[in-house]
Amino acid sequence: MAERMLKFTVTPRTTPEKRAADARSGDFHEIYRDFIDAKASEQASRCSQCGVPFCQTHCPLHNNIPDWLRMTAEGRLEEAYALSQATNAMPEICGRICPQDRLCEGNCVIEQSGHGTVTIGAVERYLSDKAWEMGWVRPVVAGADRRQSVGIVGAGPAGLAAAERLRELGYAVTVYDRHDRPGGLLVYGIPGFKLEKDVVERRTRRLAEGGVEYVLDFEVGRDATLDQLRAKHDSVLIATGVYAARDMTVPGAGSAGVVAALDYLIASNRKGMGDEVVDFDSGKLNAEGKDVVVVGGGDTAMDCVRTAVRQGATSVTCLYRRDRANMPGSDREVANAEEEGVIFEWLAAPKAVTGDALKAAGLVAARMRLGPPDSSGRQAPEEIEGADFDLRADLVIKALGFDPEDLPTAFDVPDLAVTRWGTVKADMRSMMTSIPGVFAAGDIVRGASLVVWAIRDGRDAAEAIHRYLMAHARADALTPAE
Repeated sequence: MAERMLKFTVTPRTTPEKRAADARSGDFHEIYRDFIDAKASEQASRCSQCGVPFCQTHCPLHNNIPDWLRMTAEGRLEEAYALSQATNAMPEICGRICPQDRLCEGNCVIEQSGHGTVTIGAVERYLSDKAWEMGWVRPVVAGADRRQSVGIVGAGPAGLAAAERLRELGYAVTVYDRHDRPGGLLVYGIPGFKLEKDVVERRTRRLAEGGVEYVLDFEVGRDATLDQLRAKHDSVLIATGVYAARDMTVPGAGSAGVVAALDYLIASNRKGMGDEVVDFDSGKLNAEGKDVVVVGGGDTAMDCVRTAVRQGATSVTCLYRRDRANMPGSDREVANAEEEGVIFEWLAAPKAVTGDALKAAGLVAARMRLGPPDSSGRQAPEEIEGADFDLRADLVIKALGFDPEDLPTAFDVPDLAVTRWGTVKADMRSMMTSIPGVFAAGDIVRGASLVVWAIRDGRDAAEAIHRYLMAHARADALTPAE
């Protein structure tokens, strides 16, 4: 092993080749090319195999990263893939969209020593794509039939991760979703230049082939109540995610030219998949030929600005109230956006949208400075009096984050307990809600977060449901027949 590893002192860090900005900004294909075999092995060999693998401990899934890097360096690719997918239901998706710079790679020991992190995400993507190419991705193998079923509300990463594990444990699984394709925000919210749709579709198809049933275009509260799902299944998992857009509270925010980020991204993704999208075709959710301002600083804001570039916007500006160092989005995504021509207005916040109710014409913004830290420990932005400035804007996209929908009302279950933020209350250990046999996982419990956390929560929820159903089966077996 020593001959193949610890090469970070003699081998520089290399990332996969990235398409030039002028070549990639006109399409929605992924911007990074795959590693070739030799390059993946070379980069994996830079791992220091440290005694305390901080990359692993800072991965929400606790992926066994050092071992599958070593296997990759040794050419044991099928074994490396098998190990990487043992803890991760979607390794090729995490390899593409995880913010590795804030998780595994950001905590790599050799990064801290100044040698440049191991390119963990790129190797993970390489291994998984190689596995699909070579046929190493096995079908879902259902365990012995337990004659019990679980209904999952939401076909996003948390719901799909739970579905896979529950099938492996022998349960019949039905996944309900409001959209016409499974995948949730992996399909509808994340643009193709970060995650092409066939990458998600092959995972959802694998689950269907393994016996997971999808019921699509289905809304709890419209097509069935939660109580009806509870009567149909032995247990129910709520994994709806959070979709309610946070609003701008400034004059003119109700203008027809002001749209929510998720509406904008869903329209773009649907159009890219060949759907008829009236609001896109009408220009309402289309940036072509427009001056676009995106308000926000997270990964969703980066998805919006880079989508607007590809749609042919005249100009694209991102407005964020803090500075670059305090931006919640990935710095890698900011760099990609800058390469593609996006203008960033740091320390700036909207004050008003100009124009009229039918059409936005511009944005009045305030210059900000960072004051004392707020309750979260971050420096609170403060307005600088008399430093307002104007921006041209035919289209203003609100990317200010997401809140939960009112599920007790939507699902017609007033006894479903929620927090003061509207997220579903679930016991930290059992993951059960206030309703017996109903569990919750993912963003609907923790708030808007990362895909990797949703996968972790989904897998944990599956195990919690299994323990619950096993305990009830034992209790029923011990109950004397009347």
